[in-house]
Amino acid sequence: MSYLDYPILKQKISLLPDVPGSYQMKDENGTIIYVGKAKSLVKRVKQYFTRPQVGKVARMVAEIRDFDIIETNSEKEALLLEISLIHKYYPKYNIMLMDDRMYPYIALKKKDDPYLKIARSDKEKGYYYFGPFPNSSDAFKMIDLLNKIYPLRKCKTIPNKPCLYYHLGQCLAPCIRKVEPEEYKQMVSDITKFLNGDTESVTSQLKKKMKEYADKMEFERAAEYKKLLDAVKVTTSSQKIIFPDHVNRDIVGYSIREGYICVVFLLYRKGVLLGKNTYVEELEDDINDFLEDIIVQFYEKHTDHPKELIVPTKDITEVLTDSLDFNVISPTRGKKRDLMAMALENSKQMLDQHFQTARLTDNVLKLLEELQHKLGLTKTPLDIELYDNSHTQGYEPVGAMVKYINGEKAPQQYRKYKITQPNPQDDLASMREVLTRRFTRLKEENAKMPDLIILDGGYTQCQIGLEVKEETGVDIPLAGLQKNDKHETDTLINADTGEEIPLERNSPLFFLLMRMQDEIHRYAITYHRGKRAKAVFKTIYDDIKGIGDKRKQKLLDIYPTMESLEGIKMEELSQLVPEEAAQEILFKRDQYLEEKAKIEAKSHKR
Repeated sequence: MSYLDYPILKQKISLLPDVPGSYQMKDENGTIIYVGKAKSLVKRVKQYFTRPQVGKVARMVAEIRDFDIIETNSEKEALLLEISLIHKYYPKYNIMLMDDRMYPYIALKKKDDPYLKIARSDKEKGYYYFGPFPNSSDAFKMIDLLNKIYPLRKCKTIPNKPCLYYHLGQCLAPCIRKVEPEEYKQMVSDITKFLNGDTESVTSQLKKKMKEYADKMEFERAAEYKKLLDAVKVTTSSQKIIFPDHVNRDIVGYSIREGYICVVFLLYRKGVLLGKNTYVEELEDDINDFLEDIIVQFYEKHTDHPKELIVPTKDITEVLTDSLDFNVISPTRGKKRDLMAMALENSKQMLDQHFQTARLTDNVLKLLEELQHKLGLTKTPLDIELYDNSHTQGYEPVGAMVKYINGEKAPQQYRKYKITQPNPQDDLASMREVLTRRFTRLKEENAKMPDLIILDGGYTQCQIGLEVKEETGVDIPLAGLQKNDKHETDTLINADTGEEIPLERNSPLFFLLMRMQDEIHRYAITYHRGKRAKAVFKTIYDDIKGIGDKRKQKLLDIYPTMESLEGIKMEELSQLVPEEAAQEILFKRDQYLEEKAKIEAKSHKR
């Protein structure tokens, strides 16, 4: 049904003002199911009902029977009001950052026999504070390591007799002797440097001790110091000073895929990267609105605020600076801009990981039975093969096949194909070559045929598969995974009947197919990268102003092929390169996709 069928909605939409404010969507029971904010209430609210929606937004719109609005004087007021109403009503369709735990600090007592402890805030007087640490286990590992290296007091309440630590040489035993402040002075200085990222003095001391015991042939004691050196290396592997100004700052990056968005917060304290926080959600229409919401909620839940926040787009800096108690910037060059690439890479990796790990507890055999039912197969597809191609502007083209048995990967049966057809940029011709070689070999060897072939492409790829089946005389059910105009996989094609089967992106079957799709992408691109690394080749990113060798390598790591750039928007790519360079990359991509569409259209006519 349309909103036009509900008189209240129709009338209220016609009366919406063109001003900033918050809107509250309600279901048939009058329950608030979503709270949003807008620069223009009429533009934002109206689009829910006049544009086609998918996923979470479509489900929400289907439930809306009424809404209220609250006008505000500015976008900043609208944002803060929205967050306040979310915390008041807990609407089921809003992002809810429920984790409000405090990050731990490492606290070092200043006087009276110093000791180390975990603190949940930095407010108590009499301590030096280091952190916060996003991961509690990292903080505990750090304290454990320092307590082994330095003979600080270990007991919060001093006992009447020495404990085990004294006998192990890990405590100066203030319980039985008065320890002069001078004995602690150097230790406190070294610990402070260590926790601020300078490990040189600690490692030099450990190396000196290790050599002393080795020279005296006391190899067991030397080995103990070797273990401590190794522990320092492992525990402080990420404790490198990136910003010599020692300013506390956070960096936000994001990545989008299949209607989901992953936002990563990288937390730097005193110039050192201490950890990250990651959030994956279904994406609503406006990326900037989403980023503003999640950033404000994040810093409401965590009281340790940075002095500076680096965000991926300048479009949100003004409203965030007005709403938060620290500076918000979107740099266009320099080290800060380069580190946005790290945030983007982390978000992309975590989003891929989400698709690989989500719903792993689902009954895979039942999902394969569901796939059988949707495709009208005569038996459950327990043996599935997926195919894909990969190349960089026609250089080093390869094909690949991965196999799933009972819904699980069977790597020993994967296959690689070096493309030999004369037009390596023609993905359809490459797919024809790979399928012809595979089907011919299966037939010649009288091998067991798979129960299902899945091609990572739409109707034209399926047509190629059908033609190769007929040419080689094999009878294997064939399906394809098709993307929509946003380059999100949303349809399963039964190639043998032409039926298009919608896929719900929050369904268990969707996640199973995405895991399979990710695996064939990974395998094809890894093979292509290996061949490409051995050859002198031209890349997508050559001859683009603002992209040097370092940025080019980073781009190739994240977006190695034209196919991997499909669906990428300017806002996401601009986290890595200047806007002008991003425009040129996307222009090249669009030219490639246009040429690819022409080839597919010619094939379809044939």
